[in-house]
Amino acid sequence: MATELTIGKLAEAAKVNVETIRYYQRRGLLDEPPKPLGGYRRYSADQVKRVRFIKRAQMLGFTLSEIGLLLSLDDTSLCHETREMAAHKLAMIEQKMADLSAMRQVLNDLVQQCDAGIGGADCPIIDVLAQS
Repeated sequence: MATELTIGKLAEAAKVNVETIRYYQRRGLLDEPPKPLGGYRRYSADQVKRVRFIKRAQMLGFTLSEIGLLLSLDDTSLCHETREMAAHKLAMIEQKMADLSAMRQVLNDLVQQCDAGIGGADCPIIDVLAQS
């Protein structure tokens, strides 16, 4: 990989769109190198790692704001704070999974009631949704 990359080559190497690079720059997650007169901005190969870090963190459910904090923590080597952020994100995911599981169970019960014809002429799903 070249030591200096154009934005297109950076995007290609990081497997993202050029607009993603520009968006990360606007959000302050990625530095925008100076543009030389009559030339193209050049990005270091390290920026590929940074973009990949951002994408992986997003896949784990971190917001761009949280990723910005993670990147600043990484710069100062505060592993304890990084761990706390990850533990908090894990707790949020576990709560969402519990909520989804409960929603799944309610919907499953309603579908079974429809299939069994429970509730007479009224639709049990509509009846439950219409309750205040």
